[in-house]
Parts: sequence; C-alpha cells; structure tokens
Amino acid sequence: MPGAIIIAGTFIAVTILLKWAPAKEQSSIQAPINQVSATIIDGGHILSLKTEQAMLAELQKDGVIDGSKLPQVTELNLLWAFGLANENPILENGPIADLRYGGPMNMASVGGWTVSVGSPSNHMDKHVLATLTPDQQSLVEKISKGIYRPCCDNSTYFPDCNHGMAMLGLLEYLASQGVTEGEMWNAALTANMTWFPDAYQTIAEYTKQQGMSAKDISPQTILGQDYSSASGFAKISSQVPQQQKQSSQSCGVNASTPADVPKQPSCGV
Repeated sequence: MPGAIIIAGTFIAVTILLKWAPAKEQSSIQAPINQVSATIIDGGHILSLKTEQAMLAELQKDGVIDGSKLPQVTELNLLWAFGLANENPILENGPIADLRYGGPMNMASVGGWTVSVGSPSNHMDKHVLATLTPDQQSLVEKISKGIYRPCCDNSTYFPDCNHGMAMLGLLEYLASQGVTEGEMWNAALTANMTWFPDAYQTIAEYTKQQGMSAKDISPQTILGQDYSSASGFAKISSQVPQQQKQSSQSCGVNASTPADVPKQPSCGV
C-alpha cells in the first residue's frame, strides 16, 4: 500500500490475492479484433495484479473497455467497468434503475463511462462476469448498503458514481470467489482508503483526537454513513484542525495522471 494510505496505524487493510475465473459473456457487443490493447497502471492494491490483468483482458474482449479510448486503465477504472458490465439484480432492480432518479444514463457511473465499444447502455448489466449464488447475492446486497464514499451521500447499493460502481464490482467479484464477509469489509476499506487517501487521513486524525484506536473501530463503522458519506465526512473534517487540503471530486475517466501532479479522486473517465 502507498504510504499516503497507511494512516497512522489506525486502520489495517489487506490485499486480496485471488484467481480470475470469467464466465461466458452474454452481450453481442464485442471489441473489434484489431483493437488496441490496454494496460493496467497503478494496479494491485486491492486485487492481485495477475487477477486484474485477466479481468482487463475479459472486459476488452467484451468491448466494455476500448483500448483505443482508454489505453491505460487504473484499478479504479477496471473495477468500475466490471461493476457496470456484470449482470446483477442491483443494477436491474435497485435505485439506479428507478426512473424517478432520471435513469442510469443520467448517472456519472453509466453515462460517464465513455470508453466502451458502443454506448455504455449496451454493456450495463449485460455480461455474466461473476455468477453469484443466492446467499452470495444477499451478502453483496447487505454489504453494499453499508458502504459509503466521501464524494456523495449514496451507498454502494446506489452506485451513481464511479466509486460506487467500482465498489459494487469489487464486492461481486469477491463474493463469487467465496471470500468471507469480514474479508470483504476489509477489502472495501482498502479500496476506499486507496481512492480517498486525504479523506481517510482526516478520519484517522479525528479518531485519534477522540481517543480511539484501531481496535475500537470496525471497517463497518468507518465505511458507514457517519464517517464515509459526504455529509458524515464533512462533519468530521470540520472538527479536525489544520487538516490537509482535500482533493477535489469530479466525474470523468482519468486515464493517467502526470507524475508531477498529485493524484486526485475522480468520479469519471
């Protein structure tokens, strides 16, 4: 883990090393044979790099990622693509499908995915990448409702931005591999700490000034609404003096970041 997200020894997260076993894809939208191959950059923090490379190959084959549009794929973008494309009831019947909220294409997590072969609507919920048993699906739904992100106030169960969709993809993949609930919570914390290092540095400072240690706080608590939602984090950050300037949030796909520019959380390609 990069030093920026090893937060004063307050939280302990683990890297999950798992095998990739893609299922048969269902969509007729596929990448052209002569498509430019994309490569993984800044990967291997959450899943093993080998797993992510195999995942990328499958997503390119299915046309979810067009290498000519996104030649360098971050770990966040990879999991975003996986969550977007994988067939799952959360995308079919959850709040993201509710027309009261404008429909999926109005969401940054769907309409903002501009690097596929064809429209992202041709890929959303169209590929069988992680097949879940009923128990595994229930576990994903349970955990997804308890994970928030500092860029908005929706849980992962409503993946309206890239971080939410990427987290959903991560949970689906881990569940399909038989990972335990505790390991899934730990992996989710690793992901959020990777994507929002400044926010979790601030949270660590807050817990420290409250006299709490790592053993006092579970991943479920840290990832919950009181700490990790936009509103919850705003309350916490207002109580932390001399905090570092927080990274800005946006909603685009970031293919890469110049070496001399600090990385910032982003909600888009």
